[in-house]
Amino acid sequence: MGAGVVQKSGGGRRGRRRGRASAMAEINITPMVDVMLVLLIIFMVAAPLLTVGVPVELPKTAASALPTEQEEPLTITLTADGTMLIQTTETASDELIPKLRAIASERSDDKVFLRADGSIPYDKVMQVMGALNAGGFRNIGLVTDTGGPTLDGRDG
Repeated sequence: MGAGVVQKSGGGRRGRRRGRASAMAEINITPMVDVMLVLLIIFMVAAPLLTVGVPVELPKTAASALPTEQEEPLTITLTADGTMLIQTTETASDELIPKLRAIASERSDDKVFLRADGSIPYDKVMQVMGALNAGGFRNIGLVTDTGGPTLDGRDG
C-alpha cells in the first residue's frame, strides 16, 4: 500500500553497488480511494438515522401531515412517565417558561410542535400548551400518528 523497493541495475565500475535497492517514490492511492468511497456510502446511509427523537406512543388521528419548514421546528415532548423534554433535553416544569422565552428570543419562527404520549392526562397537556403560549410560542401544532379512527367511525 505504501512505498515499495526498486532494484537498481548498475553497470558501473564498482561491483559492490550493483544489487543495492532504493526506495520507490510513488504512492498507490487506489486503496485509499476505495476506503474513502466506502466511508462516504456508510455516512450517507447512517446520517438520516441520527435524527431520531424521543420515543413516544403518539395518539392516532385522521389528520394529514403539515408541510415542512425552512427552520427546524422546536419540539416539546411529554413522555408517559411525565418527563418533559425540549428537543431532546430534559427540562423541569418550573424551568419551562424561562427556557421557552430564551428560545423564542433567538428564533424567527414561533411554531412549536407538542408531542404528548396518549396516556398523558388532558389537563397536563393543556398546562404545557399554556406554558408554551406564555413562553412566546403562539403557533402550536399537536403531533399525532396518521391512520387513526375518524369521527364517523371509519379507520383512516
